[in-house]
Amino acid sequence: MNAHEPSTEGHETLPVRAESREVLPADPVYDAELVEEPHYYSPRLGWFASWWMRSPRVPVWLKSRRQAVQVGKDLLVSALRAPDRFLGAVVRGLVVAARWWRRWVTVREYREAAESSEKLADKFVEIRALTLFRWKVTGAVAVVTLLGGAVVDLVYGRRGLWLLIGIVAVALAVLGRRRDGSPGRKAVLAGPRTLMWTMDPQVLVDAFRDAKLIGKDETLRLVERATRVGDGWAVVVDLPATRKAADVIKNREALASALAVDEVQLIVERVRGNGGHAGRVSMWVADSDPYASPPLRTPLLAAQRWDAWRPVPFGRDARDRRIDLPLVWTSLLVGAIPRQGKTFAARLAAAGLVLDPHTRLYVADFKAGKDWDAAGQVAHRFMSGDESAHVVELVGWLVELVAEVQGRYRRMRELDDVMCPESKVTPEMSRDRALGMPITAVFVDEVQVPLEDRTPVDVEGKRLAAGEYVGELLTWLAKKGPAAGIVLVLATQRPDSKTIPSGLRAVLGSRFALRVMDWRDSNIVLGEQMNTRGYDSSRLLASHKGVGILRPDGDTQAGADVLALTVRTYYMPNEDWQVICQRGRALREAEGTLTGHAAGDASMSALDHSAAVRAIGTGTCRPSRSDDVPEPLARILDHLDELGDVPEFVSTAELAEALEFDPAWLGRRLAELGCQSTRERVTSESGKVRQIRGYLTADLFAAAEDSGSSDGEL
Repeated sequence: MNAHEPSTEGHETLPVRAESREVLPADPVYDAELVEEPHYYSPRLGWFASWWMRSPRVPVWLKSRRQAVQVGKDLLVSALRAPDRFLGAVVRGLVVAARWWRRWVTVREYREAAESSEKLADKFVEIRALTLFRWKVTGAVAVVTLLGGAVVDLVYGRRGLWLLIGIVAVALAVLGRRRDGSPGRKAVLAGPRTLMWTMDPQVLVDAFRDAKLIGKDETLRLVERATRVGDGWAVVVDLPATRKAADVIKNREALASALAVDEVQLIVERVRGNGGHAGRVSMWVADSDPYASPPLRTPLLAAQRWDAWRPVPFGRDARDRRIDLPLVWTSLLVGAIPRQGKTFAARLAAAGLVLDPHTRLYVADFKAGKDWDAAGQVAHRFMSGDESAHVVELVGWLVELVAEVQGRYRRMRELDDVMCPESKVTPEMSRDRALGMPITAVFVDEVQVPLEDRTPVDVEGKRLAAGEYVGELLTWLAKKGPAAGIVLVLATQRPDSKTIPSGLRAVLGSRFALRVMDWRDSNIVLGEQMNTRGYDSSRLLASHKGVGILRPDGDTQAGADVLALTVRTYYMPNEDWQVICQRGRALREAEGTLTGHAAGDASMSALDHSAAVRAIGTGTCRPSRSDDVPEPLARILDHLDELGDVPEFVSTAELAEALEFDPAWLGRRLAELGCQSTRERVTSESGKVRQIRGYLTADLFAAAEDSGSSDGEL
């Protein structure tokens, strides 16, 4: 583990700043990871134990104590269920025997043969005679059976009679046992399907076949037998060769239908690492809806203090495992439609940072409600509103943070390798007030409001739309800020490509998608093609408040290799949020770290837009749509904005068709404005590559900037 990795054991032993920064000779420090490896060889047992543990011929339950215990439980359950199963088999055998007798006594096979040959009328007399004969045989057998029973009872007493009944019952049970191809198994009217695979592995195999995850002639290999885990059953199986676990995860809904459970009750994961491979699947099936019970209150309510370097308790998965969310060195995007728990999820992430007195908080609530008001007691910067003035204020915050990040990187270059081993903030550095690098978290609720704002902002002699400028600043902070201790948490109820720029979404590490309207919105939050991998938050039920799909950037209790998982967030109403914020203020007052808005000082230093523009790049800010940008450039740039994800190249024919311009006139006009066309190789939908004349979007933006900064003479 890294030397600067935070400790999670407690809060009392905080790192202490060294009195001296003198560099002393030391042994080399190795960066490694602790891996638990099973030790098969024991000097006391010798090579026999090693062979026993490695041999594939030895059953798994003879190698593992947990598996052996489960085998004992299964045997006990089988013994307890044996009378019920035996009675059911006898009844089924009696039904099978009755059906067979009825078919025999009615000469069914002879009648069907005559019908198939269309000679039923000619064979009627023979069929009638054979039917009477079989009825006579049946009567004779019945009389002989009754006489035989009476003789046995007379000679051997009731004991012999019971022995005879037992033999008949065993014969009926063998006849009626559940096996493939047994007669009498198919009912005339099928009843409801139920989950039976925990007792009958064949049902699990049939479910995989019904879901078309394996072929009809293929089967599964049991790696770990079904065991009780929480309120459900867990099993690990190997798929046939060439079958992939990713396909099972993608078709989880079809498998849940085959198992007769709701898809929220089925958790399917690929087994990774040394004990897994691409065809090994871990399944867990809940007994009932795991999200039907009332939500749990956040455990942070009982915590007197928290360490920002520890993952924050975020919620629980279907297996009732606690899921913690890492925040340092990453960022978070929360997306959902209204009233699904979006603000609650963002506040859960903030609660852990509130309880660390060494963190600094920036909170911007563009919902203009009271959900975040309690954060004003601890926040360095705080505002609540949805007016253009609030967007301009946010611009000032972000410009201030850009300068802060640049200053931190400059100071880190001056530190020795003991204090700063990498170009990242460490726990010791974040708590050292002399360095001035506390963990700083920026929370923006309803981030679509500032991103869509069109208020003009003067930046280095250019008029930019405030929303575009905010998007560029947020993107830069999401790229460069995490290593400097900047945590970005954005929440929106409009997760679409036009609201949140693709460049910003691409650099947000952690994603949490609550219920949205369709799979496109889900992919906007979770990432491209996540729905094809089996993760689609639009399929979540409306009744499951606070349930969403988490794609974490870091390790969770579900494992470091889990791509995403469904989580139900903890419940933290306003009164609990008030308590946590009051506790956080008391901690900051005791540590002397209360600053900014919470300390009654809302003043800000003069904004240096030039430094921010140099940091984010001179060509990244697009010009505002003002009268200074001539036609057709203004309409072209508006059209590119409507596309959401702006392409690098756009053809002349597409522009002319979309904007209803003459292609020849459009080419001449853009040439007059200093934008020359070029040829690019483009692959069509059919896969054919052809050359198309058009324009690089970067050249179009540059031409707009040049024309907008001129005197307007064309």
